[in-house]
Amino acid sequence: MKTKAISSFFVLFALVAGIGALAPAAAADHPEVTIVPAAGSSVPGCEETEDGCYIPSTATVDVGGVVIFSNTDNGIHTYTSGSLSDDDAGSEFDTGMLQPDQSYEYTPENVGEFPYFCMLHPWMQGVLIVQEVEAEDDQMDDHGDDKGVDMQTSEGDATATGMLSDGTMVSVWTSTPTAGEMMEISIVFEGAEHVNHDIMVTQNGEEVLNDEGAHHHDGTGMHTTATLSSSDPVDINITFQGYGVDDPKTGPIGDEVVFSNVVPEFGTIAMMVLAVAIISIVAVTAKSRVVPRF
Repeated sequence: MKTKAISSFFVLFALVAGIGALAPAAAADHPEVTIVPAAGSSVPGCEETEDGCYIPSTATVDVGGVVIFSNTDNGIHTYTSGSLSDDDAGSEFDTGMLQPDQSYEYTPENVGEFPYFCMLHPWMQGVLIVQEVEAEDDQMDDHGDDKGVDMQTSEGDATATGMLSDGTMVSVWTSTPTAGEMMEISIVFEGAEHVNHDIMVTQNGEEVLNDEGAHHHDGTGMHTTATLSSSDPVDINITFQGYGVDDPKTGPIGDEVVFSNVVPEFGTIAMMVLAVAIISIVAVTAKSRVVPRF
């Protein structure tokens, strides 16, 4: 009876704390974005898919922010501003030839929309949108309809928060999962620099994002899923791969932070309820790596 009473108290406390933690969405900042080539984009065909040849095919970043062009494919690619027919192709940015698993960081200085392509595979095309800091996202789609984006940033309450075994807080802010749209996920490793991690996002068991070897020089990064098939919650699995730029990297490499059933409106409550189960596990095994914030 005593155990049941304690468990009931934790459940009630979690629900009340979760409801109190919810806050309206803030302006959509984009301090960092990672862009990767679509799988198999070395051969024509990706340009005819909904996701395009670069993921995300349209990326947004703040002036002075960081764009990480990461080649996660098994072929060589470039990220070159302009188009193949432009005389000044590459004048805004040009990564040169990126071998598999190589990355290139770019800091934009000018506001605007910058198309780019791959010099080796010109059917690969994307658009980089550079905006003023704290600019509002355009919430209208191509048909003039409200896309209903409900993006939260580090200026408001996190959708969910966990912790690495070294005490580093890991928080995520997400847009609302919506069928037919991509989902934006902002990650913050509080007080950390040059963070390396993998992120896997699934929806109803289907993989919608698998970004390995992501690097965030200031501990803050943005990731975008593939187009979602439904508006159901997602599961986010973050695997920490160390601090630093060069090997050997430091920190609790291999630590996992798992957020289940994540949606902005109810993500905090879901994590609070999950916390009850995790607290029980910690009490028995003392091996849990995820400690959601109360």
